[in-house]
Formats: sequence, C-alpha cells, structure tokens
Amino acid sequence: MPRGIAKDHDEKRAALRQGAARYFAKNGYDRASMTGAARECGVSKALIYHYYDSKEDLLFDILQAHLSGLSDSVEAARDNGLSSLIHAILAAYSDADAEHKLQLDALATLPPEMQKPLIDLQRQLVTIMSDAIVAENPALSGDRLRAATMTVFGILNWFYMWNRPGKGLTRTEYADLATDFVRGGLAAL
Repeated sequence: MPRGIAKDHDEKRAALRQGAARYFAKNGYDRASMTGAARECGVSKALIYHYYDSKEDLLFDILQAHLSGLSDSVEAARDNGLSSLIHAILAAYSDADAEHKLQLDALATLPPEMQKPLIDLQRQLVTIMSDAIVAENPALSGDRLRAATMTVFGILNWFYMWNRPGKGLTRTEYADLATDFVRGGLAAL
C-alpha cells in the first residue's frame, strides 16, 4: 500500500525550495547540481528526489511559487494605485532575492512547456503595472507605455543587487522614493 502524504509535506517542499534557490542563485543554475542543493538544504539527495523528479522540476517549483506569491500580492494591491503596487512588489521581493535572481537568470533554461505558465504570470504582472501607469498618465500607449512599464520594473527588479539590509534606505523608504521618482517621470512624458 502506498504511503500517504506527510502532514508537513508543504513545509518540507517550501524549505527545499528556499534552500535550493539560495544554492542555485549563489552557484549559477547551469553549474548547480541536485547533490549541492541537497547539501545546502541539509538533506539527502534521495529526499530531494522524493519531492522532485529533476532539477528542472525543482527550478519550476521555485519560480512558480515565487511568481504566484508575487502575483497574489500585486492582485491585492491592484485597485489601490501605483504606490500600493510598488510597495507590494518590493515587499514581495523581501527575503526572496535568490528566487528573484533565478527568475531573471534561469527561467529561460526551462523547457518551453515549463516556461509558459511562468511567463503568463510575468505578463499578468506587466499588465497590472501598465494599467496603473495609464491611470497616472492616460496619454501613454503603445511602445511608450511598454517602455515606461518596463522602466518601472527595472527600478524595482534590481534593488536586491545594490541594497544592503541595515544600510541606507529600507524597502519601504525605497518604495516611497521609487514611487515619487516614477510619478515625476510619468508626469514628464
């Protein structure tokens, strides 16, 4: 008779995702191994393979959980305007630097059928941000709207690269600054 799912199944998967994300981000997904991921997580390689059939399945789960959580946060902030969106995105990126780095660096390494639902989540985020930008500046459309939208994501997506926790602005302070910066820029377009 097959074993049932452990009571802490979801927590174990979350811990494996977090540890593997740190390892993949630190070592580069293309150079990383399941053995190294297991070592980083403090578990056996057999345990990782109990939860994931392959390194690609593990990466997909990491990215899917990250983007789904980000999407949920953005959806919740959607009707409250640009400032709420910027704050929600930066808050969702908190403690997810490794996952965010993998989203930027490794998503394209997945097979197309695994990329599609992740890219769909990214597109949903872009659409929501575009709507907020149009609410700030209704004159924007087409290529200029896309460029403005991607510029906002550029301002937000790289925060993890230069910010050092405990030094300089907090995420909230940076979200306020980014909002002011974006609003000033949109007003000038």
